[in-house]
Amino acid sequence: MYSSMSMCMNKTCNLEILGLCFTVSINMRCICPSVIFGEDVAFGGVFRCTVGLRDKYGKDRVFNTPLCEQGIVGFGIGAAVAGATAIAEIQFADYIYPAFDQIVNEAAKYRYRSGNLFDCGNLTIRAPWGCVGHGSLYHSQSPEAFFAHCPGIKVVIPRGPVQCKGLLLSCIADQNPCIFFEPKILYRAAVEQVPTEAYTIPLSQAEVIQEGSDVTLVAWGTQIHVLREVANMAQEKLGVSCELIDLQTILPWDTETVCKSVAKTGRLLISHEAPITGGFAAEISSTVQEECFLNLEAPIARVCGYDTPFPHIFEPFYIPDKWKCFEAVKKLISY
Repeated sequence: MYSSMSMCMNKTCNLEILGLCFTVSINMRCICPSVIFGEDVAFGGVFRCTVGLRDKYGKDRVFNTPLCEQGIVGFGIGAAVAGATAIAEIQFADYIYPAFDQIVNEAAKYRYRSGNLFDCGNLTIRAPWGCVGHGSLYHSQSPEAFFAHCPGIKVVIPRGPVQCKGLLLSCIADQNPCIFFEPKILYRAAVEQVPTEAYTIPLSQAEVIQEGSDVTLVAWGTQIHVLREVANMAQEKLGVSCELIDLQTILPWDTETVCKSVAKTGRLLISHEAPITGGFAAEISSTVQEECFLNLEAPIARVCGYDTPFPHIFEPFYIPDKWKCFEAVKKLISY
């Protein structure tokens, strides 16, 4: 799956230091002109993902912007159209909404409206995403479903450092504007052996992390780690074999891998942190029932966030934890 993986995997890193900073550094070393910008980016960013890049590549390529998300993305579109490789950082995914018009009505439609004469495919928008344990309303949201309704962009969410580096480099190299959501809770929690050299992971290709025969589990980002625990619990406590799939790319998503798995297992559970109504699990569910209706042994299950603003002290009750997902697996098997 990963290209250029023959190099020595001799760097232990978390999503913060090498998984992002080193990845962006590789891009800036290999691609000129390339620029990265956003609120506090020149100082290293609130999550320290761009530490040292200004000193290494200069203030003309790594720089701060005003607190204006619409302006950050608008500038990125212009830079990409002019030929630069633009990496725009939105400090938190919760604050991407002021830039919604620039992303949906400008970046996503630039190539189409010009008949492919112009495009901003060199634009990648990074944003910390998802709950973190104490983020409350404005630092915990998962807005991927809003952008999944928008043709012309790609939406990508990694689950860990290895995927972060490979998928981010793929987004930067892709000739379409990409939104790259980074699970912020993993910035300091995830540690893996990551190759030091450049490599890419294909976009729009899901990864089957664990093969199984009884239930298909689908998620992305942080929730993959929850479902991995659920798969182990199901095997140990119920003797149920779960196939675990990391979607990785939300738009356009890998329907073939998911449907092939469901045709085998006959059961599907989808889980994400975002509210259940209109969440991307609904799109997956709809597609699977259209393609695999005669293979289904039970109704498709969705275990997601509630239809409320993201809470603060009640976050443990809000998130789709392993116990909620495990109960859903038991219902699927006993249906």
